Amino acid sequence: MSAFAKIKAIQNSLSSSESKLAEYTLSSPAALRDLSSQQLASVAGVSQSSVVKFAQKLGYKGYPAFKLAVIDALSKKNQQHARLHGEITLDDDFNAMADKLLAAKINVLTETRNLNEKDAILDAVRLILNSHRILMAGVGGSALVGRDFSYKLQKLGLNAIADTDSHMQLAQAATLTADDVVIAISESGNTNEVLRVIQEALRNGCKVISLTRYGKTPINHLAHIELYSVAECEPARLSSIHARTAQNLVIDLLFIALIQASAEGRATLARTNQAFARLRQS
Repeated sequence: MSAFAKIKAIQNSLSSSESKLAEYTLSSPAALRDLSSQQLASVAGVSQSSVVKFAQKLGYKGYPAFKLAVIDALSKKNQQHARLHGEITLDDDFNAMADKLLAAKINVLTETRNLNEKDAILDAVRLILNSHRILMAGVGGSALVGRDFSYKLQKLGLNAIADTDSHMQLAQAATLTADDVVIAISESGNTNEVLRVIQEALRNGCKVISLTRYGKTPINHLAHIELYSVAECEPARLSSIHARTAQNLVIDLLFIALIQASAEGRATLARTNQAFARLRQS
């Protein structure tokens, strides 16, 4: 998981000292090569203990591991082709707007891929395959992502339930058992309607897979398996676009991993594809 991706994902929830360290790391990552923890603290204007706590908050044992992760991320970043960055403005012509949007989407997809470890995806796949029912929880655009995922799961013969009405989701959660799973999708990780669905499901011993922003959130705190999506800090008119792009990547990763893991699912998918083929021929 990229050190830069971790920092960007939790940047809005950092303390004052942590924010200074995050800003310095993102703006001058190459400088960390030659800085000790004490020197970094001095340059950023924080205490040495803040440096250590910052590294640990990002999931590293200490500053040396954090510094190595930053150097590795910088090396990989330098190997990539240069991309067009910057916010889309009203003055951009079509080509500039299209290039900026494409660059932003590629960046969001890359960061989301880097945030999700293979083991978490495979654990989610096993849990889904072993569940009797799979309930999607989400509101707004996240509910639409959940519905799309439910359609994909149904093509594999899985009992997936999706309703965009949060009251219906809550009612369905009340009927779940320990053999079922909730897939909770929330960009913020703090959607009250989704939290209520999770809490109701947990009362019945149900398992929870979360898909939220990276970092500690009320929703992923309750989840058995945590998956992450990234939405770049863009103008409000674009934020939902990037959020859906990131969430769709994760559900597509899950869908393909499910196909790879389940021979029965592959057979069912083949039958659904044959049904569509017959429809086109009629």
